[in-house]
Amino acid sequence: MKLARIKHSSLNEPRFAVIEGEQVYPLNHGEWFDVASDIKRTNPLPLNEIQLFAPVAPSKIVCVGRNYVEHAAELGNKMPDEPLLFLKAPSAIIGNGENIVLPPDSKQVEHEGELGIVIGKRARNVSENEDALAYVLGYTCVNDVTARDLQRKDVQFTRGKSFDTFCPVGPWIVTDVEPRNVSVTTRVNGTVKQKGKTADMAFDVPFLIRYISRIMTLNPGDLIATGTPAGVSQLQSGDLVEVEVDAVGKLRNPVS
Repeated sequence: MKLARIKHSSLNEPRFAVIEGEQVYPLNHGEWFDVASDIKRTNPLPLNEIQLFAPVAPSKIVCVGRNYVEHAAELGNKMPDEPLLFLKAPSAIIGNGENIVLPPDSKQVEHEGELGIVIGKRARNVSENEDALAYVLGYTCVNDVTARDLQRKDVQFTRGKSFDTFCPVGPWIVTDVEPRNVSVTTRVNGTVKQKGKTADMAFDVPFLIRYISRIMTLNPGDLIATGTPAGVSQLQSGDLVEVEVDAVGKLRNPVS
């Protein structure tokens, strides 16, 4: 199932919706984590007439640093023994097609294409005996945009990761994805900059859910960005950056 947040001329406000092929079915009420019981397949809207918004509004964005060996190496870092976690401000979220705005505070803003996990039900202290994937609503594309010079300067990641527009997410959430071996590709102006597989992650999706849930409660709608492959590069005004995740879709954002 493909879940989105949309706007259309026939709607008074943005709505959560289900996309099936070229048809879009808006929800009358509720959030997308109970969408399966709420959808009524009547009065569909054409996909080519809708505007897509970011499909998530999380209470927190939990990011995983250095989860790919080659990316850690390209930044001159060692691989951590445990997941390296940091938080990104939810106010950084934008949707497909919205502009990544380069802040004057930074001279080196880079893309980081990633698989995003969207939590579907409250997860706290998930045990080794539980199916961690049962807590997942679905998966999306994430661009963990980073002011690399500020990240290095501050040591802490908060400022360099949290400028407004520094977390493009979308274009939608897909519920039926096997996350253990999907490709993550980032292109800038059509040129491939990053390409990796989630099978190469040091810590896989089930491990991350269990690990994070022992530290903080994951609420429905929370977003986990699982780390980025090697190949990060600097963005310039006028660029078009695309993050594509197999079986999910392609997230496109211009840079200004």
